Parts: sequence; C-alpha cells; structure tokens
Amino acid sequence: MSAEPDQGATRADVDVDATDAGADAVAVADTEAKGHVSAPGPDGPKKTTRRFPLLTRDTARPEGGGRAAAGDAPAPARQWPLLSVLSTVGLGLLLTAFDVFRVGTILIGVALIGGAVMRWALPGVGMLAVRSRFTDMVTYGVLGVAIVLLALMAQPDPWLRLPFLSDALHRTIST
Repeated sequence: MSAEPDQGATRADVDVDATDAGADAVAVADTEAKGHVSAPGPDGPKKTTRRFPLLTRDTARPEGGGRAAAGDAPAPARQWPLLSVLSTVGLGLLLTAFDVFRVGTILIGVALIGGAVMRWALPGVGMLAVRSRFTDMVTYGVLGVAIVLLALMAQPDPWLRLPFLSDALHRTIST
C-alpha cells in the first residue's frame, strides 16, 4: 500500500495502513537481529556490541553513563548521584537566598567537589556522567574548588586572605 491516502480514504483507513506497515517493519527487524541493534544499515539492522567502534560515527555514551541502580528501580533511585548533587546545590542556593551567603556558596562548591569524587569512585553515576570520566572529574573539581575559594575570599571579612592578590590589586589600581 502507498504511504499517502487516496482522496476517498478516511482517517481510520490511514491509521490502519500505518499500523500495518509499522508491524511489518517490527516483524522484519525481530527476525534479523536480536539484542543490541544499531541504526538500520544498507542490509537492515545489524547486531552490535557495547565496545566502542574503531571509527566513531555518532556520539558515544559517556563512561559510567549507565544507571546507578537496577533498571527496575524507580527513577529517583536510578539517578541518586545526580539528585544528591542537585539537592545539595539547591540547599546552598536556599541558604544564599536567606542571606547566609558564605555558607551557601561553600555548600555549592562542596556539592561539585562531591560530584567529582562520585564520578571518580563509582562505576555508574547515571546522568551525572556528561563527558568522559576524566573531563567530568576535572570540570566538577575545578569549578567546585574555584567556588569554595571565592566564597572564602568574599568581602566583607574574608575567611581566607591571600596577600599576593591584594598586592596585585594595588599595583593594578595605582598604575
């Protein structure tokens, strides 16, 4: 049958035709390849493995990007690493909104450092894995340390004083 309905066809006829065509395609795909199936190739779908190919033709799933819990677990349990980082950041933002700026900002930085540690230590972290393991660890770690250091040096009454920064500032302003 053709994919386009003729002038006399009703909407129900068109839906039946599309359903029949979809069922035929599924039946063909089920008989040819089982298990992990790639995108359809010139000869139909092909079996693939979970190993990375020699030539990358698509975006690969990040290392550790699998579920953090079993597939039959509810969604929050499968994504607990990401939820723990996001809830800690949310708590830090809430503290910052209630005018506990320094503690809230330090908590945000600690959450990112915790994300870097989880990315390093856990084999599967769900959606916390965005890039490769090394890139995620460096990104989360550097941003977390920078946020904590900036929170410790924030005015007024900084908890951390670095003398070379005030010297650099005085040289910049005086010239």
